Amino acid sequence: MKFNIRGQKLEVTEPIRKYIESKIGKIDKYLENPNEITANVVVRVRGIDQIVEATIPTKKIILRGEESHQDLYAAIDLVSEKLERQIRRNKKRLSEKRSKEILVDFNMNFEIDEEEAEKEDIVKRKSIDVKPMSEEEAILQMNLLGHTFFVYKDMEDNSVCVLYRRKDGNYGVIETK
Repeated sequence: MKFNIRGQKLEVTEPIRKYIESKIGKIDKYLENPNEITANVVVRVRGIDQIVEATIPTKKIILRGEESHQDLYAAIDLVSEKLERQIRRNKKRLSEKRSKEILVDFNMNFEIDEEEAEKEDIVKRKSIDVKPMSEEEAILQMNLLGHTFFVYKDMEDNSVCVLYRRKDGNYGVIETK
C-alpha cells in the first residue's frame, strides 16, 4: 500500500511515518492488489488529543477510521485496529452474492470468529415527509429533536440533503444530485 501522510499543526517525523506505515500497512493482507491503493492519513492536534484519520479508497468502497488519544502512537494503533475490525466484521456482508463487484480489491481468504460476525439487521424503518427548508431551519429542527442528523429538502434547489453534527461540534451537509 502506498501512503499519503500529512500533519496539521504537527510535523510528521520519519519515525511517526514509519510507525503509521507499519501499523496501517497490516491491512495489506486483506487487499488483492495493495500496491495500487493509496492510504491517506492525516495526523492533527486538538487540545491535548492527537487525532489520526485514515481513509483508504478502493475502486468500489472507502474504508475510513478516525481515532483520538493523548498519545499519538496509541491513536495510530486504535485507527489501525478500527480499519481491520471494519473489514473483518463486514466479511459476510461483503461476501454476499450481490456484493461481488465490490470485492475487486479485497482478499476474503481469512477466518472470523462468531463474535466478530455479529448479525446487524435493520431494526426500524421510518417514513418522513421532507419539507423544503433552509439550512438554518434544518439545524433548528435537528437541535429541537435532539438528533445528530436531519434529512430535509433544500429550499433553493429542491435536492434532498442530510444535515449532521460533526465530532468537532460543527455541522456538515450531504447534498444529493
